[in-house]
Amino acid sequence: MSSARVGAARLKSRIKVTRTGLSIAGPLHAQPARNTILRGDCVKLMQTLPEESVDLVFADPPYNLQLANKLTRPDQSLVDAVDDDWDKFADFSTYDAFTRDWLAAARRVMKPTATIFVIGSYHNIFRVGAIMQDLGFWILNDIVWRKNNPMPNFRGRRFTNAHETMIWAARDPAVKSYTFNYEALKAGNEDCQMRSDWLLPICTGSERLKDSEGRKAHPTQKPETLLARVLLSASNPGDLVLDPFFGTGTTGAVAKRLRRDFIGLEREDGYAQAAAARIAAVEPLSEDAVALAPSKRAEPRIAFGSLVEAGMIAPGAVLTDVKKRHTAIVRADGAVSLSGFVGSIHKTGALAQGLPACNGWTFWHFETNGRLAPIDELRSQAREALREAAE
Repeated sequence: MSSARVGAARLKSRIKVTRTGLSIAGPLHAQPARNTILRGDCVKLMQTLPEESVDLVFADPPYNLQLANKLTRPDQSLVDAVDDDWDKFADFSTYDAFTRDWLAAARRVMKPTATIFVIGSYHNIFRVGAIMQDLGFWILNDIVWRKNNPMPNFRGRRFTNAHETMIWAARDPAVKSYTFNYEALKAGNEDCQMRSDWLLPICTGSERLKDSEGRKAHPTQKPETLLARVLLSASNPGDLVLDPFFGTGTTGAVAKRLRRDFIGLEREDGYAQAAAARIAAVEPLSEDAVALAPSKRAEPRIAFGSLVEAGMIAPGAVLTDVKKRHTAIVRADGAVSLSGFVGSIHKTGALAQGLPACNGWTFWHFETNGRLAPIDELRSQAREALREAAE
């Protein structure tokens, strides 16, 4: 057995696993009904939900478009614009009061680690953002949904309105452990970080729900691709997602497909019925298809010095980069020495390359079984020992 594996066995033998049963932090609340659509005013309905009970909120509130006249195309045909009563407010102060009420109600039911997405246009999103900050939300990102097929500006008096904005926020500034599936998003984006500008199509074709007369069932139905990215970004299978403005149920349909649970709040009976029928037809994906990608941040922290202490790599061992241009010596205290400079694996790796920072785990290599391997392999063995000890 190699010295590294002997060291891993020692490390495993030193771990004591304690099982003390269920630990509850904070008040215990009744669980809300899941996978249901509640009919009525969203503020009043949220006040009936238990505090700190939902994992994610997606809100598509009225945009307060302030349309004074009907919109027509150059050929004088009528544009199917949003002119429903639910989008009409007497003035900005009325809209602000409504916004403050529903955001406060949503914040009350969010778990301490929950986050919220609010989508809007230039008509309302700046007012919404200011109110969110006033209420104590901590804005994490503003995300631009860039539409690859936007409606043109028929009058030619403004830029074409080609995007909407989403505000993504934590419940308060102190929250650090909110869900963000960074590795999964990066893997699905060709190993590039997911950016805050999302190029996605608007809802058209067979996805667009129609009523019995062939008209749009809802004027502002969002595409499922948008909700899928939101849910995959900031929730996990089994999480509870709240949508206070459920409409025709895009959030519920996507949540069911991705094996999340949902609560939808909707005051219009026609929308609620359309949503229920739509969601009933959705088949959840397999558990394997929605299983979380391994997260490096969730892995237990292993210090290089602990590998030295466990005998997985011996003091005096020689480390090199993969091309053997630089050589460092492992010290008994877990630091490494490079040409007289003593520091961490990261600082010495940065110094060797003349860079401000370096991931020493992947830069430094050791020789094992006639080959060079990154010292990260030793860290992986130590983590495996931790997992086995916890079973």
